[in-house]
Amino acid sequence: MAEKLGLYIHIPFCRSKCDYCDFYSLSGREYRMDDYQKALVAHMKETAPQTRGSQVDTVYFGGGTPSFYGEKRLRELLKTVGRLFDLTKDAEITVECNPDSVDKKMLTRLRRAGINRLSLGVQSACDRELNSLRRPHTFRQAQEAVAAARAARFKNISLDLIYGLPGQNLSGWQDTVEQTLALEPEHLSCYGLKVEPGTPLDDRVIRGERLPDDDCQADMYLWTVERLARAGYRQYEISNFARSGFQSRHNLKYWMGRPYIGFGSGAHSDFGGRRFSFVRDLDGYISGILEGGTVIDQCELIPQRDRGGEYLMLRLRTTRGIEEWEYRREYFMNFDLIEQKLEEYERQGWAERHDRRWNLTPKGFLVSNQLICDLLSLQEEGCGEKTPPRLKQGREDLGDRAP
Repeated sequence: MAEKLGLYIHIPFCRSKCDYCDFYSLSGREYRMDDYQKALVAHMKETAPQTRGSQVDTVYFGGGTPSFYGEKRLRELLKTVGRLFDLTKDAEITVECNPDSVDKKMLTRLRRAGINRLSLGVQSACDRELNSLRRPHTFRQAQEAVAAARAARFKNISLDLIYGLPGQNLSGWQDTVEQTLALEPEHLSCYGLKVEPGTPLDDRVIRGERLPDDDCQADMYLWTVERLARAGYRQYEISNFARSGFQSRHNLKYWMGRPYIGFGSGAHSDFGGRRFSFVRDLDGYISGILEGGTVIDQCELIPQRDRGGEYLMLRLRTTRGIEEWEYRREYFMNFDLIEQKLEEYERQGWAERHDRRWNLTPKGFLVSNQLICDLLSLQEEGCGEKTPPRLKQGREDLGDRAP
């Protein structure tokens, strides 16, 4: 039986663009929503026959701001998915929302349509910090959005938070976490602020705006891991924490190397041994789908050996980690050099071993980019390759704002 498949649907429309955001999203283009909807439906109809034999067990509406797109369009898309794909009865179906664009009536209609998981972009409990990011909501609106979701009988709510914000210190971040815990979500995503080139925030930093330094951000992160563990949220990925049974099944597809198909401008896919993406151009995507033009931006066949590199890179983001014979069996590569390096990491407190399975510790997660790069270099050396594996991972399809 084929592996179960995830679907990602990218909604690039936003009420306003946040200063830190480099996802493919647009403000002021609402007049193209109806045409974009037609393109998404047509794209699904075109793609669905290729998935015969595969069941879909996760659907993720990401953005942008899907809740700004409107519940009527979201319900139509989900109905189209149910008609065209073999959707399992227990599928996890997530919609990303901003607190300013939801209410009980809307959320009730979404739940009745089959959506069973919400991802709310809270980011901070401090309105001054929200304003510094140009977020379109207050923390009070976030509290009201969670209350509305509970009133609409949602039982799986994820909240996004960002640490390392302009003007933020450890006590301020701790207050955000405590106030967010009081909302009792099932899942929390806690990301360190990343200043992306070309964003308004990048320009502000270039002009001298100060952010918390690396040591301060490390303190924020390590405190968060410990505090959330005490509150009953188990860390299962670098930035993600969940109560038992509420890990994001869709996001785990990315980190575990499972197949998924994306729809929409800027969306990425990994299906049939190929990784491909669609143009980050709203008008180009609409015209390409509806008028028969080109919408593929990049497409490449991923050799099995490159998949071995992805196994190291993506699995080591998770607390499940990697396992020697899993690696040898799937990728036919020697694990000895990698294990020697992991033993070195263990002595530094960056990794730990349980039987034959290795994972990074919270301290290791802090420096995971360098640790994983070193392991990939060893893999390259062991394979006698001259070029490293291609490990580019699209960001529009990572859901819950994975970094």
